[in-house]
Formats: sequence, structure tokens, C-alpha cells
Amino acid sequence: MAPDIFELSAPEGNALVGHLLDLGRDPLGFLTACDRNYGEIIPLRLGLTSACLLTNPDDIERVLKDRECFIKSRGFRALKTLLGEGLLTSEGDSWLRQRRLSQPVFHQKRIADYGTIMVDYTERAIASWQDGEVRDIHAEMMRLTLSIVMKAIFNQNVTEGEAQNVAHALDVAMNWFESKRQQGFLIWEWFPRPENLRYRDAIQKMDETIYSIIKQRRESQEDSGDLLSMLMEARDENDGSQMSDKQLRDEIATLMLAGHETTANALSWTWMLLAQHPQVRQQLHQELEDTLQGRSPTVADLPNLRYAEQIIKESMRLYPPVSLLGREAVRDCEIGGYQVPAGCVTLISQWVMHRNPKYFDNPEQFLPSRWADSIEKQLPAGVYIPFGDGPRICIGKGFAMMEAVLLLAAIAQRFELNLLSDYPIIPQASITLRPEHGIKVEVRSLGV
Repeated sequence: MAPDIFELSAPEGNALVGHLLDLGRDPLGFLTACDRNYGEIIPLRLGLTSACLLTNPDDIERVLKDRECFIKSRGFRALKTLLGEGLLTSEGDSWLRQRRLSQPVFHQKRIADYGTIMVDYTERAIASWQDGEVRDIHAEMMRLTLSIVMKAIFNQNVTEGEAQNVAHALDVAMNWFESKRQQGFLIWEWFPRPENLRYRDAIQKMDETIYSIIKQRRESQEDSGDLLSMLMEARDENDGSQMSDKQLRDEIATLMLAGHETTANALSWTWMLLAQHPQVRQQLHQELEDTLQGRSPTVADLPNLRYAEQIIKESMRLYPPVSLLGREAVRDCEIGGYQVPAGCVTLISQWVMHRNPKYFDNPEQFLPSRWADSIEKQLPAGVYIPFGDGPRICIGKGFAMMEAVLLLAAIAQRFELNLLSDYPIIPQASITLRPEHGIKVEVRSLGV
């Protein structure tokens, strides 16, 4: 019989809560130290929950591909109050049905149609930027990507009040999740604490907005060619059924969170890295000048914006939009030759894997050119996973990459963004990897 994972060496934990405080205080630093100082499977204890960090790519792939044995961890399942049974949170047959219904919506030919929206909304957003002014580029990217995803979902310019309801709910949800993570999810959302009341109130207002739009669309029977219309028209190939209003609501909430939060964060870290590496920024400007010659970027330009794509990939390596995944074993199983008990949470850290010197030369350096020679095909599966992997790989991967490159090109050909020297930039590892206090930049117009 295989040995138990808890026979392996591990960092010393607190007698009462194990490693929960370490993970809560500095998740990125703690997980990196675990990887550097222990083996490829590091047993941990998070309160009463057994856990282990995996750093072997084969073990990571095993967990990500086996959706029958491993489900989303309890901490992530807490998001069901926000996302319901959407693709990010559902499991089993429910997830499989929703994935089947949603897959055609993200066909490459269909998402290419949104390229014009992405560029138009970007140019509209930056039209008011003034040379020399200071802006929080993270806040700017959050507003921009939310407006794009809402246009893609609803094909209409939603009212300012509707947009604020959605933006407020998502922001409150992210802050709520971060506070619960630090508490080890020991205080649940039903307990009448102020932050829990704010969370529930924000979700209620968001639901009112989403259900109102669904109701209007059903009554008008209008096919707007947007993501909502596609989801409403989708039929299960097995029984011909369609999504209920509740299922539509859950998928829309999921699309709005996943469709703007991660891309906004990826772009925010990209602007920071470009400001810190002027030689990379100059090479990007040269590519944009050669390819676009002052005109707006289009989807047709993407094959010629290779360096811009490499910049996004390298940014997501150093600052992955999601820095930590958790999967809970639903039954006793074996990983890497060791017994893992049912209920154990396996932790997979993109932050750790993407910065691992076993797989990347100069792993702490920002080197977009490392992606020029098909490095992705040379890396073992399970190493570079900014969008996850296995059957639950991000369904919107193509949409997100297209959006990130087009927005980068549209903004970078008109502006340079320089960091304020005295403003702290602190990565906050929650559901996504956010800059905790934003990223303040000085805008410099390039006169294009």
C-alpha cells in the first residue's frame, strides 16, 4: 500500500489552525517557500481541513483532468452565493450540461466578431486621457473590460445605474471573498456581520439588473446576436432543453466576473511591467508602428502582433490572473505514489509553477522574447496554466487573449504609462491576483 502523504516533510504549523494563518497572511510568499524548501507534495493543514501543495506537473495534470475525483474546493464553492451554478462553480452532470450549452458561444469565429467592440470601447475610454495626468490604471482597466463584457453579453449600452449595480456587486464580492479567505472561511455569509450584509445586498441589486434584462429580452423575443441571445437559443443536444432564467442568470454573472476581472488584472500588471522595462515597451511601440501605421488595431492584425502577444503571455506568467487553485478529493485516491484521503484539498499555484527555475530560465525576469520559440510546446503540461487545464480549462480563453492583445495595442500606440515612484504596488492573492491598492501611473501622450 502506498504511504500516506502526511508522512512527507512539511513546514511547521500552528497547533490549533495549522498553516491557515501563514496562508492567510502571505499566500504567495508561503507557497513559494514551501516549493523551495520541501518536496513535490507538501502536506498542509488548514484549520480542520487536510491539504497538500502539488508542484509536480504530472500530479497537477492528474488533478485538473480528473473531474470525477476532484471538485472545486470549499473556499471556492462559497462563491455560489454570487455565481450560483455557473460554469465556475457547478460540478458533475450540471457542469457538463452547462458546458455543452455554452461551448458554441465561444467558438473562435464568433468571438472574433467582438474585436471591433473591444477596440471601439477602448478608444472611447482613452479619448479623455490628458498628457501628464495621474490615473489608477487598474481601476481604468476594470471599468473598460466590464463595459466590453456587458456589451458582448447584452449588445446594448446598459444604463449607468445598471452598470454600477454590477460593478459594485463584483467588487463587494471580491472584497468579501478576500476577508473570508483570511478568516479561513470560518464565518459564513449567512451570519449577520456588516460585510455579509453588504455582500447579500450587492448581489440582490445585481440580480435585479440581470433578471430585468432577461425578462425584457424574453418579452421582445429579439435576437440581438449577443452572448445572452446565444445562451437563450442554446439547446441540449440530448433532450432539447434550454436554460432557465436562473441558469441564464448564473452564467451571465459568471461571464461578467470571469470576463472582465481576470483580463483587467492581466492588463494592469502588464502596464506595470512595461513601465519597469522601457526596452520592452520600445520594442512593442516599434511593432505597433510597423503593423498599424497609426490606424486602429483589428482582429486581422493579431497574427502580426506577435510581440504584443508575447508580452501578455509573459505578464501572465509573472502575475497570473489566478494565482491559486484548490481541488478537493471526493474519495480516497493516490497522487504521485502517495495516499490522499477524501476531503483533502490539493493546492495548485500558478504563481509557484510559473516562477519555478526548473522550467524557466531567469524566472523572476520579465522576458517576453522567451515565448518566441514555441516554449509552450516544450514545457511539460501543468507548468504554464494561466487559464487552468483539463476539461475545466477557461471557456473564454480565446476571448480573453484577443481582448488583452487588442486593448494593449490600442492604448500603447497612443500613450506611455509611467509608474509613480512613491506609490506601493502590492499583489493581493484572492480569487484573482489583484493589485491591492491599484496601480497609479502618469499618462504621457505619444501624439498619435
